[in-house]
Amino acid sequence: MEKLLDLISQEMGRAFAAAGYDESLGRVSVSNRPDLCEYQCNGAMAGAKKYHKAPLVIAGEVAGALTGEDGVPGEESVFSSVEAIAPGFLNLKIKESFLADYLAQMSAQEKLGLALPEKPKTIVLDYGGPNVAKPLHVGHLRSAVIGEAIKRIARYNGETVISDIHLGDWGLQMGLIITELQKRQPDLPYFDPSYEGEYPQEAPFTVSELEEIYPYASKKSKEDEAYYAEAMDNTHRLQEGERGLRALWKQIVTVSVADMKKNYANLDVDFDLWLGESDAHDAIPPMVERMKSEGYAYESNGALVVDVCDPADAKEIPPCIILKSDGASLYTTTDLATIAQRTEKYHPDEIIYVTDKRQELHFVQVFRCAKKCGLVGEETQLKHIGFGTMNGRDGKPFKTREGGVMRLERLIADIDEEMLGKIRSNEEIPAEEAEKTAKQVALAALKYGDLSNQASKDYVFDMERFTSFEGDTGPYILYTIVRIRSILSKYEAQKKENAAADSTEAKDNGRKPEALADETGEGTSGRASGALQIQPAKSPLEKALMAQIAQFNAVMKSAHEETAPHKLCAYIYDLSNAFNSFYHATKILSEEDQTTKAGWIALLTLTEQVLTTTIQTLGFDSPARM
Repeated sequence: MEKLLDLISQEMGRAFAAAGYDESLGRVSVSNRPDLCEYQCNGAMAGAKKYHKAPLVIAGEVAGALTGEDGVPGEESVFSSVEAIAPGFLNLKIKESFLADYLAQMSAQEKLGLALPEKPKTIVLDYGGPNVAKPLHVGHLRSAVIGEAIKRIARYNGETVISDIHLGDWGLQMGLIITELQKRQPDLPYFDPSYEGEYPQEAPFTVSELEEIYPYASKKSKEDEAYYAEAMDNTHRLQEGERGLRALWKQIVTVSVADMKKNYANLDVDFDLWLGESDAHDAIPPMVERMKSEGYAYESNGALVVDVCDPADAKEIPPCIILKSDGASLYTTTDLATIAQRTEKYHPDEIIYVTDKRQELHFVQVFRCAKKCGLVGEETQLKHIGFGTMNGRDGKPFKTREGGVMRLERLIADIDEEMLGKIRSNEEIPAEEAEKTAKQVALAALKYGDLSNQASKDYVFDMERFTSFEGDTGPYILYTIVRIRSILSKYEAQKKENAAADSTEAKDNGRKPEALADETGEGTSGRASGALQIQPAKSPLEKALMAQIAQFNAVMKSAHEETAPHKLCAYIYDLSNAFNSFYHATKILSEEDQTTKAGWIALLTLTEQVLTTTIQTLGFDSPARM
């Protein structure tokens, strides 16, 4: 199904062509002066220089091609009025019937008429990136929330998306944990080189113990050279494949991942792949040898590097370090090997990384190196979505009241508790339902509060504002959906009551209800059957709501193409406002004309579908009531 603006622009383009001008000048946009018109075309301004005519003259001729001598658009036109305004603007309004027909088509089509690609892209989406044996904290929130939304938006647009968490599960941090475990539990079979039996299935530690061990070991390694050397040795032995250390490492990963999955589930975030840096380890040596043999990599101050600078760079881009002077690999090396593996296995059209924007230089180097060394084809797009910081009200990175880094599960628990207090104010909701509802609304508050900001910008986490049922918030969007569902539910109840009354009246008159309905096309009491069909708008507010709904396809497509979830948030906020304005000005359920009422119910049904589809695409859902 074509976008509404494309259809309008096509008619305007034909009018330009009929007046003797380039059809491409007919591009139409939503008016920036809604008090004057609904849509506008500035093509006459753009064509003035080319055709050596005053823009107002061009605009007048185009308007004449659309309206004819009487100044009124024909019956076949999508426009109800066309005006040429100085210095050369074309102010446009569209017909209510055209808009109603467009929405009826949306209602009838899969995915609300969104046009899907003939050849879907394969996208590998890398987001999450937590470290094994460390708790998830607020710093992991944005990657999870933004990445999940990008994944869902791309899938809704028909793309094939493979999501990968890319765990930090390799390197010195593993050596530090193993070293400290060996100090505390030296008799474990993992540390006995002569042990040949099966290793225990149950891990000799809990996730809480792991989370305490790592910072302790890290601190100690900075103070004790012998301890650091031992950790480095254990890291080397692990990476060389020593049986006992590999078995212990697998236990560390298993325990950590189980806890991560629980926390990500609380955010309604999931991944197709739970791979980590370790999965790229064996691919590094052949990759490095290829880089050297093909002349891309060379030694510089003992390190192995690849030049990635470009003469057009405004700032010098340092060489990409592949191996340090001691032969150790880096994050860069792992990322390059991972790109090579993803290319070989999935042949992606695009690989997207969602990380802190402070890693921008890292990804510039990695992407250029991957292209230069042929690890990925020139046609494959590599994209980094860098996000800003979540800050407290003081403008600094969000912390606990004690000044420490807040664990993600605590942040979720805090916002759940805040929302539960508000939900409990509705005494009609039972306690168990209130808890479930609070979690749903809290998740919407958390995710919408993040996603409504452009990803690259920092934002302030404001619990009070985010959990408000008014303003540009997740709870406000959900409350709008719940309000619509309540109206639809009451309408269905009215229909049942009317049907029961009709049946009783028919029995009293000694006739079958269906017989009279067949004769009149109405119920026995003369009520119209009221089929749910969207009718042309009867008021400016109704038309404004319909126009907002009609933008759905364009906004969903744009949010995908620009990897910009915030555009969907802005859209559903505007749509919610348009609905609530219409709702407050219209007595929907008490309307006596049943055809009009049925048209409004059809419109509300579509509004609810659009809102629900969009929030699910953003990564949250709505409760039955609030």
